[in-house]
Amino acid sequence: MDLTREADREVLRAHLGGLYAGRPVLVGPGVLAGFVSTVRMLREVGAGPILILSTGRGAGEVPDVEVVEVTPPVTTSVTAEMRALDGLVRDLPPDVVDRIEAFDPDRLAIWCTLPFVSTDEPILGRPVTGGRPAAFAALEDKIWVEELWATVGIPRATSHVVPPTREALDEASEALGGEVVWSGDTREGFNGGGNYVRWVATPEERAAALPFFAEHCDRVRVLPFLDGVPCSIHGAVLPEGTAVFRPVEIAILRGPDRSFTYGGLSTFWDPPAADREEMRDVARRVGEHLRTTRGYAGMFGIDGVLTADGFRPTELNPRMSAGAAAVVASVDRQLFLLLQANLVAGREPGVSVRELESGLPLMDRVRIGKPVAVGETKTLGGTFSYPVAWDGTRLSRATEDTGTVLEVGDTPTGFFARLEPCRVLRPGDRLAPLNVALTAYLDREYDAGFGPLTPAPSLRGPVDP
Repeated sequence: MDLTREADREVLRAHLGGLYAGRPVLVGPGVLAGFVSTVRMLREVGAGPILILSTGRGAGEVPDVEVVEVTPPVTTSVTAEMRALDGLVRDLPPDVVDRIEAFDPDRLAIWCTLPFVSTDEPILGRPVTGGRPAAFAALEDKIWVEELWATVGIPRATSHVVPPTREALDEASEALGGEVVWSGDTREGFNGGGNYVRWVATPEERAAALPFFAEHCDRVRVLPFLDGVPCSIHGAVLPEGTAVFRPVEIAILRGPDRSFTYGGLSTFWDPPAADREEMRDVARRVGEHLRTTRGYAGMFGIDGVLTADGFRPTELNPRMSAGAAAVVASVDRQLFLLLQANLVAGREPGVSVRELESGLPLMDRVRIGKPVAVGETKTLGGTFSYPVAWDGTRLSRATEDTGTVLEVGDTPTGFFARLEPCRVLRPGDRLAPLNVALTAYLDREYDAGFGPLTPAPSLRGPVDP
């Protein structure tokens, strides 16, 4: 099987689609626009009918299927929004339950959810796919991964794990040079989007950050600030072994107050060849360790920084993350969504490690850029889109089609904006400067509140101008 050939992908898709074919499917809960690929995947394999539990419209096109609105709890961060999904779908209002029972009176449906919903127990008597078991979710703890890197023998930065007290954090921070990054544990559940991360360098900054960690965490990882390109490497753990893919740039933008702002993802960026292979080796070793010691199955990603000294990992994402979705989209995003659901469900994938890695040439040839901007606690006034132009440093509103569209939509926690599609980059280009321009444009036009941001520098290979 060669995944660069459509005929071979079609054969695999038909096998994997057996998980959903001929069955009603309940999708969600989540933002409606985020399920476009999911609905396309389900229709391609003959699933249906489809009902989506929507927590909001979101930005961009939306699927043309039956929808029931469900009101999520009020939250103030992406982390809290994602954490709430499992509880939300397991305690639905009576009118929503009635809609589901009317949609699937014979209880033949299967759920297709997001990674933040547990697959351990059925929902309303129906099996759950697309999520993950609690044992897999637990691997996302940024404290535990320090043990993982050490066990697997991966080059890493020295770190300290301490309780969230002023004395312990001061001592650990000073021992690592003063300029450090604090990351909280998962005592309260999954955390992401930088919500439990603080970049601190002075006693005053440490004092300001301390109350948050003291309230929300039992332990804090203290890591030296790592300069360089934020990036990730992804793979898929199969029953026989681990397939690994190509690097992805993560646009983590920096504010003047040492804040981090998550931007988008891109496969246009190319690290030096030796660094690429080092990153792939790290992913394969981690994947094999998870497979043989934890029974892990499915997609995963390792985030880190390509520093002057090479790749240094910072966290593990044991799920189909946004970075994983970006890199596999060059081959066939719907196919990999199916593969992920099948692997986590324990179903035979019908593809080998070698065959899965046959898609690498497509991943290198067809590049994907996903510049996004996420606002928390602030909305921009609904849903809208229009063409924009890029002159290499600045975005501006265009009066005619440019091939790049700005899409904006309010969400339960604020707003989400993206450039779709991203046609202004070329192989080798960094995404971060374009993402900085996106946040600057939203500030100018909508007072979005990002403030002045800068991209991280390249410290290996060609240096950014």
